Amino acid sequence: MRKREWLLVFSSLIFVWVIDRVTKLWANGLTGIQTKGPFNFVLHHNHGAMLGLFTDLPGVLRVVTLSTGGAFILCTYALIQFMLPIKSLLLRVGLSILTGGILGNVADRIFWGYVVDFIVIGNPTLSSPAFNLADALQWIGYGFIILAVIKEGQILWPENDIRKHYWVNRRFQLKYSFFLVGVGLSLTLIGLVFSYTYLRVTISELVGNNPYLLNKFIVPFVIAYGLICLTFCGLLFALGKYLSHRIAGPIFAFERFLRESLDGRDRGLKLRVGDDFKHLEVLAEDVRTRLKEIRQKQEIPQTEEFLPE
Repeated sequence: MRKREWLLVFSSLIFVWVIDRVTKLWANGLTGIQTKGPFNFVLHHNHGAMLGLFTDLPGVLRVVTLSTGGAFILCTYALIQFMLPIKSLLLRVGLSILTGGILGNVADRIFWGYVVDFIVIGNPTLSSPAFNLADALQWIGYGFIILAVIKEGQILWPENDIRKHYWVNRRFQLKYSFFLVGVGLSLTLIGLVFSYTYLRVTISELVGNNPYLLNKFIVPFVIAYGLICLTFCGLLFALGKYLSHRIAGPIFAFERFLRESLDGRDRGLKLRVGDDFKHLEVLAEDVRTRLKEIRQKQEIPQTEEFLPE
């Protein structure tokens, strides 16, 4: 993709997050109900659902956990953008809009402990639940993603793809994936030991060796850290599978090309977009040309030599 296209993709995420923050700051000043057509604007604090589970944590730990969760979502988004095998601006922009909306609500949880909802559609008799702009934009993101999958599904999962599975060399790919997971586990273990001991010593210095307070802070921290670690390792495994496929896939395709060429089947080699070892396409074309020349020479009948009478 070109720089201008990448700018469109990433600016979509930033735009959604910024417009969500601006509208919520405006909504915090609402008093009573303001009605414009079918839209009713009324301030509502949503303490429940999904990330609302973290509102029971101590304030400091809640901010740390949700900040880490937001960074994790952002890193996951970047990995998905990197691993997508096709250009598909519609799909990539949809992911940006969806991620921007999610991060908007995560930011609410971090700064205020609740999500600011302020939009209600309908009348006192029949109305929608309260929501915010991030919620609405997330549905637009979902729509873009579904539309892209419908329109470009053939490109994502071609029927005639000879590499239909991501496990083309299972032993190599598993070794590669588990290596990344091992590195991730090592880094998270180092981070866990550092943060756990730092948190425990800091709490002990402030309140003394109080088992109740220590457990109140440390147990939720360890659970949250463990969940983040497991999800992180799962993502590393998926990344290892993807990257190893970009290595093993071209080799698999080149081996298949050589076998077919030796069997007399004249078929070229075309690697996937994003594959490594692109030079194999040039090498395969050279092999194909030389084999064709050899076969043509074998088919030319030898000139018969006339013997003297």
